[in-house]
This record gives sequence, C-alpha cells and structure tokens, in this order.
Amino acid sequence: MVTTGTDPTTRETRPTDSIAAGRRRWQARFDAAAQAGRVRDADFTTLSGLEVQPVYGPADSDSIAGFDRIGWPGEFPFTRGLHATGYRGKAWTIRQFAGFGNAADTNERYRMILAEGGGGLSVAFDMPTLMGRDSDDPRAVGEVGHCGVAIDSAADMERLFQGIDLGQVSTSMTISGPAVPIFCMYLVAAQRQGVDLRRLDGTLQTDIFKEYIAQKEWIFAPEPHLRLIGDLMEYCLAEIPAYKPISVSGYHIREAGSTAAQELAFTLADGFAYVELGLSRGLDVNAFAPGLSFFFDAHVDFFEEIAKFRAARRIWARWMRDRFGADDPRAQWLRFHTQTAGVSLTAQQPDNNVVRTAIEALSAVLGGTNSLHTNALDEVLALPSAKAAQIALRTQQVIMQESGVANVADPLGGSWYVEALTDRMEAEAEAIFAGIRERAAKAVPSGSYPIGEMTSGILAGIEDGYFTGAIADAAFDFAMAVEDGRKKMVGVNTLTGGVGDDLEILRISDQVEVEQRAELARRRAARDQDAVDTALRDLVTAASGRTNLIPPMLIAAQAEATLGEICDALRGVWGTYTEPARI
Repeated sequence: MVTTGTDPTTRETRPTDSIAAGRRRWQARFDAAAQAGRVRDADFTTLSGLEVQPVYGPADSDSIAGFDRIGWPGEFPFTRGLHATGYRGKAWTIRQFAGFGNAADTNERYRMILAEGGGGLSVAFDMPTLMGRDSDDPRAVGEVGHCGVAIDSAADMERLFQGIDLGQVSTSMTISGPAVPIFCMYLVAAQRQGVDLRRLDGTLQTDIFKEYIAQKEWIFAPEPHLRLIGDLMEYCLAEIPAYKPISVSGYHIREAGSTAAQELAFTLADGFAYVELGLSRGLDVNAFAPGLSFFFDAHVDFFEEIAKFRAARRIWARWMRDRFGADDPRAQWLRFHTQTAGVSLTAQQPDNNVVRTAIEALSAVLGGTNSLHTNALDEVLALPSAKAAQIALRTQQVIMQESGVANVADPLGGSWYVEALTDRMEAEAEAIFAGIRERAAKAVPSGSYPIGEMTSGILAGIEDGYFTGAIADAAFDFAMAVEDGRKKMVGVNTLTGGVGDDLEILRISDQVEVEQRAELARRRAARDQDAVDTALRDLVTAASGRTNLIPPMLIAAQAEATLGEICDALRGVWGTYTEPARI
C-alpha cells in the first residue's frame, strides 16, 4: 500500500481512523450485503484455483498518511467504488449503443443484443432527430437513418421497442437538444405497452452544457434549455423516481480532443451546475442528486483512465457533501457509464481496433464503471455491422467472465502509480474548477448568481470560448504529437504494413429515407389534427409562462405531434441559438 500526499483543502472523514477500524466497517457492509443476497454465487478463484479475497488493503497494524483519501469500497470518499461488494455484488451493465435506419431495423439489432447477453439498451439517434427536425424537413435530406435511428413521433418510439418490455429493460438515450420531447415519446411508448411509468428505469442524456462545449447539437439558447432540464428534474423526481433524467456527458468532450483532466473537470463542473439548478428549484439535494448520472470516455492510456474514474468519484463525493450539503451517501455517489474511445479507432488496419477497445474496456472496469459500451472495430468507417457488434459485445463478456477482474474490488487500489495519478487528476481538476469560479466572479461581480456560481462560470466560458478554445488547443497538441511521431499509433505512424483484407461495412440505403418520409406522411394524415393543434397551442402557452412543460408536451406526444412540430412550437417562443464567431 502506498503513502499518498494529502490535499490541505480536503477535510478528511476520520483523521484519527485506524486501518483496522476501516477494515471492520468494510467487513460489516460486505457481510450485510451477503446476508441480504446481494453477493453473486460465483467462482471467486484464479484460473489455477487460488481463492481471492473480495478486497485487499494494508495490514491492520499499518499507519498510512492520507489513507482516508483512498479508503475502502463502499464508504466516503468512494475512491475505491460505491459498494463494499464491488462487482461481486453486481457486475457492470453491458449496455451496447445502437441505432440505424428506421425503428424496425434498430429493433432487430436490439433484440440481437439482448439475446446475446446485453443487459441494457442505449439508443443512437440520427442527425435530424438530434437537431429536433422531422425526416421530411428539407434540412434532413441525405441524413435520415445514417448516424442513428430516425424518430419522428411516438409511433416510431413504439415500434423501436416492439416486443421489448420497457418495464423490465433499462434504456439509455443519447440525445440532448430535443431530449425532453423524445423522452415524452418514450413515455407514450411505455404507456401503449401498458407499463406503469413509475417502473421505468434508465437514463436520458439531456446534458446541454456539453453541447455548447463540444458536440454543438443544441436548439435554443442556454437559458430555455436549462428551464426544460429543471422541469424534467422536477417531473421525474415526483413521477418516475427510478429514472435518471440527466446523464452528464464527458464522452463528447473527450472525443472533441480534450485531455483526460479536462474531460474530468469540465464534466464534473457541468454536474455541479445541474446540482445548482435543482437547488434553485427548491429541490432536496438528497432526493434529486441520485438522479444524476455520468458518461465518460475510456481512452487508450490505460492507467490514466483508471485514475480519472477513481478521482471522479472522490471529487464528486467531497463536493456533494462539503459544498452542497448532501448527507445521504446515495446523493454523494457518482454513478457512471463508459464508452470506449471512438476517436482512438483507426481506419488503417481496423482489426487493431478490437485490441484498443479491449484495453479501454478493461480500464473502465478497473476504474469501477457501472455500465459499459464497447465500440465495434468498423465504427471509424460506418455504423457497426452485426458481426462487428457481436465482437464488441463479446469483448465485454470475455472480460467479465474469463479475466477474473470482477472478483476483487478496486484491485489496483494502493498502487503507487495509480494513486499518484489519481491525486494528480484531482489536483488538475480542482485548478480548472477554480478558473471557472473566477469566470463567474467576473461575469457576476455582485456574487448574486441567478442559479449558482458554477452555472454562471460555465455560461461565461461558453460565451467567451474558453471551453472550445481549451479543447482545440489540446486536440492540436495531440495531432502534432502524432504527426511528429512522439505519440505512436500502430498502423498510422508506425508499423504501417498490412495484408489489406477488405472490411465489410454496413451501408444505409437511400430507401430508408424515402420510406420514413412516406410513413410520416401517412401518420399525419391519419391522426386527429385538431388534437395536435390544441396540444401544440397549449404547449406554447405553457412555454410562454412558468408552467412545468412536461405534462403539455406529453399530451402533444400522445396526439402524435412530431418531434419537429414540438420543437418548432418552442422555437417560436424562445428562438434559436447561434454560436458567436471566433478566430
């Protein structure tokens, strides 16, 4: 076990705590979980038959300065994981991201994923859907079904999950700008299945800050988007308590070119801002904070990624307790989904991507991810073929069932290298937080922040280009390192010879767009237009006032109002947002 430096700004949990006392607390939690049936009945031995313990740590007689910052699984600051049982209690959820063509095409892929052992679904939407446009919008030409599934109304959502019980399957939806109307369509699909909405479990991305920072798929200015997010938080807390209405996304920040520390800091800062939003609505932090989840990238630098995930849990727990007053451990937990790094995949020698993905997935697991998506080897070229998707799924299953990494909680805890990297990640993130708070002070000199300090700092950073500039600089530095050979990429700037086997890729026919537009026309002709018109007028009235927008939007979705119609109604009230030009 390693001795680590302590952060003088961090209040330790138990400054006089002994190693033996911590181990006893851990053992009591583990035993309670076992007695409650929350430990898997599985073989917890090595391949050679050696029995392994659920967790490892220092000897009871050891005295290690700063050990409270490492601690034991299942207790503050959760550096070593949220649960005393680690993956012995529950393995991570295999949640494969998929979506292409129309709802029927994607439904077939979902059935394959579930039949092959996937534990949850994750929906990829096409570009028109991500931008709140219908498939027959002139701006959608050539894009329908190509980067994800086309969803125009609740009927598409109903078909997307046909034969899949939404009361039993956890579903994640990766969409932010039009997340709330898409969510309402998802609720309608569940209602049409006869599912009690209070049983729904899953996550909705909804994270609009990362759109302004990295991905650029927004509809409105920040303030209206934050209103929608606040309304969604209130609605889910009251009506669908198991559902997580916000998945704060660092993945797209990293894919845009950020460093690991920037991904960590920008993502957690966004999360702090959503906590401020909930508090500004008068919500109890212990009640709504468990509804926040996170979405991180797992890049190819193995140990750096593990340290990032461990630091994320520690920072979040400390801020939630010390800054936001959360005293329920569940409100201090940072739950996160991980996706392997799409940006690390190469078109050259694409079979190498299987190896990269396996390394990245293993780092996510050793970092304690709660769910995981593994990219397919051909995603750098096209949407995954069925064979490539199966290989990606099997990558997780081999790690889960053959490698032994799920037998021990935080097996790298105490490593000199990993603990030093974890501390370094935390320190770099805290320095970035300080810079965001300085921006807030300059933007609002009075200190009377409309929502909160981090929110004001983030909004200022969006407007002055701080985030996009920092990410662009990091991306440029890495590109130059690859260009001059300081950073190696096998098949790209080193070991470039290959046998040149052709790769079969999935191609989306133009007929998908033709058929989707025709189906949309039939749907419009068959619906009760008066009900649609009334619902959209009521939505506009609500948007012009202070009423929670989820109930009227849900009524519009039930009437088969389209995504474009709902978003256009709100555009009429709030306008749209154009990013300022910068050089």
